[in-house]
Amino acid sequence: MNTSIETAIHNYDQSNMRKLLTDFPKQIEDAVLIGESLVAPFRVRALNNIVLTGLGGSAIGGDLLRSFTADQFSLPFSVNRHYTLPAYVDQRTMVIVSSYSGNTEETISAYEDAVRRKAKILCISANGEAEHLAKKYNHPYVKIPAGYPPRAALGYSFFPLLIVFRKMKLIELQNKDIKETVKLLKDKAALYNSFDAKKNPALKLAHELKDKLAIMYSSTEKYDAVNLRWRGQIAENAKSLAFGHVLPEMNHNELVGWNVLKRHMKSMKVIFLRDKEDHRRVQVRMKIMSDIVKKYSPNVVEVWSEGSSPLARMFSLIYLGDWVSYYLALLNETDPTPVKVIDYLKGELSKV
Repeated sequence: MNTSIETAIHNYDQSNMRKLLTDFPKQIEDAVLIGESLVAPFRVRALNNIVLTGLGGSAIGGDLLRSFTADQFSLPFSVNRHYTLPAYVDQRTMVIVSSYSGNTEETISAYEDAVRRKAKILCISANGEAEHLAKKYNHPYVKIPAGYPPRAALGYSFFPLLIVFRKMKLIELQNKDIKETVKLLKDKAALYNSFDAKKNPALKLAHELKDKLAIMYSSTEKYDAVNLRWRGQIAENAKSLAFGHVLPEMNHNELVGWNVLKRHMKSMKVIFLRDKEDHRRVQVRMKIMSDIVKKYSPNVVEVWSEGSSPLARMFSLIYLGDWVSYYLALLNETDPTPVKVIDYLKGELSKV
């Protein structure tokens, strides 16, 4: 056992983020039950498009939904992170208002914008002003459990809506894929709780990221949102900067930027998030690009998704990234749960 990690957990994980991560497979099961209890809120033929509006930990569920369903959806589906909605939103738009706390300033503003435009609104939150508005306007409302940091409630922001989309006949979703996902993550939870970096890939990668700038690259399809999740978790949990881009777009601009001083490159850790169903040409691009990057930095690693179904594979990478950010927080001697600078920003905004 690594005594220093055990000590770090005792010293820094004051809010027990480790338990939230360990229990995440159970959260998925609970979230699916919430989804199963809902009815399809709208008929697809009454819709022209879908917009999910939210920020931060509430919006990432929308990003993952957009990415995961892109190859099935017959309707345009976008994620909005602003005080107002896109100009095309109207009475034939399904607007999903996602705010875990129910009080996100930008999301409440966008909610009121959706009301003015007579959009078809579905609201998901734990409580707060969003719940109040949903009841006031008699909008379909998905109530999820309170008490989590929003980023740790991903199961609740993703799976109830995924089930709703199935009930609306927008996607095909097999129960066996959900069961595979839960089982895979339960197995990984046991592995990622190990304090032996030789056995625990999340802890091993966290050690490799210590004092490094993390840069994530992935394919566009299905994994652009996973890429974003990794960066967000490293920022919020580990209190470290992380950057990323997607292929093939990165090959048309950012790739040129690697032609810089090698001493700067040594402080970076490049992580390729890989999946067996990445586009064939993207796989070729990643191989060539990896060889190029290695000329400037030796710190390059590939991380592959695991599982059979697309759902399991996507969440296998999400779950690994969550644990990596957790251990990196401990190695950085910081509590992974509080986000004091965000709380400060919100406090200052409330004064204006």
